[in-house]
Amino acid sequence: MRKWKRVETRNGPRFRSSLAPHEAALLQNLVGAMIGLLDERAKTAPSDELEEITGIETGHSQRPGDPTLGRLLPDFYKRDEEDEVSLEAAESLNAALRSLHEPEIIDAKRSAAQKLLDTVPANGGRFELTEEAANAWIAAVNDLRLTLGVMLEIGPEGPERLPTDHPLAAHFDVYQWLTVLQEYLVLVLMGKPTG
Repeated sequence: MRKWKRVETRNGPRFRSSLAPHEAALLQNLVGAMIGLLDERAKTAPSDELEEITGIETGHSQRPGDPTLGRLLPDFYKRDEEDEVSLEAAESLNAALRSLHEPEIIDAKRSAAQKLLDTVPANGGRFELTEEAANAWIAAVNDLRLTLGVMLEIGPEGPERLPTDHPLAAHFDVYQWLTVLQEYLVLVLMGKPTG
């Protein structure tokens, strides 16, 4: 991947880069798999009588059992040890918030991912993004990093380098590549030099 370049136009800024064919294919595969996970979660949401009457979509009240989806759709309220809210009250709050907001969160994540798929050059090559598309790329790439981070068990201290013979070493390299892609896009979007 080349670095991002910001170009000012009459219709607002544009963000240009290019991808090698294997990079474009990798993004397409990763994003397609992530959309599949989100679609499956949305399809399995229980139906609700209120939804049938009002048309307001509701989601699951329970957190995802899959750790990857759990990272993409975390609890809204995180209780700590000294919290005055009981564990039962925190669980009830999370269930209500999840039921109300999970469908729109899934839609937003799916929309950003689809925008990336719609703008990535099919066989690699140069491409240009609007500011809206660049923000969608940032969101989608961040979600990809979260999903890979779960698989690689990357904690709050950041990633640790894996030995080259480790079975997940290639995944770690992809995680690092996505980090650089996202970081440089954020910097150019902010109008800062990318080094």
